[in-house]
Amino acid sequence: MTTERAVLAGGCFWGMQDLIRKLPGVSGTRVGYTGGDVPNATYRNHGTHAEGIEIVFDPSRITYRDLLEFFFQIHDPTTVNRQGNDRGMSYRSAIYYVNSAQKQMAEDTIADVNASGIWPGKVVTEVEPVGDFWEAEPEHQDYLERIPNGYTCHFPRPDWVLPKRDAAE
Repeated sequence: MTTERAVLAGGCFWGMQDLIRKLPGVSGTRVGYTGGDVPNATYRNHGTHAEGIEIVFDPSRITYRDLLEFFFQIHDPTTVNRQGNDRGMSYRSAIYYVNSAQKQMAEDTIADVNASGIWPGKVVTEVEPVGDFWEAEPEHQDYLERIPNGYTCHFPRPDWVLPKRDAAE
C-alpha cells in the first residue's frame, strides 16, 4: 500500500482527529503542534504553532481532495484564529502542504468553497509549506476515543458540502 501524508489545522485537534481517523482510507493520525516558531513544542509551550493533525492515508481509497472537503465540512474555515469557544493562534485554520500538488489542490479547493457561497463567509485558511510537526503529549492522542463525551467543537455540517465535480474536471 502506498501512503501519503497530510497536515491540517482547524481548531482543537481532539475533534479533528476523532472524525478524520474514521474515514475509509485513513490509516493513521496523530495530533501535535505545527506551523509555528518553537522547537520541541508542547501544550504548555507551543508559541505560534497551531494545534494540528498529521494524517497518513491511502490515495487509492481516499483522495487528498476528499480529505480537504471533509476538513472544510467539520470546522469553520471562515473564522480567524477561532473554532467554537476556542480562540487564539493555536486554533487557526491552516493547510500545510507537503508538495506542489497538495498546494495546488488546497488552493483549488478553497476557490471552490468560496465560489460555492455555501459557507458563512470567505475562507481564511492559511496555505503554507509543511514544517516541523511536534507530536502532542500522550494524553492528547486519541482523546475522544478515551473520553467519548470530552470536549469538541467539530462536527460534520451536512449543508457545507461541495457539489460533486465532473470526473473530467
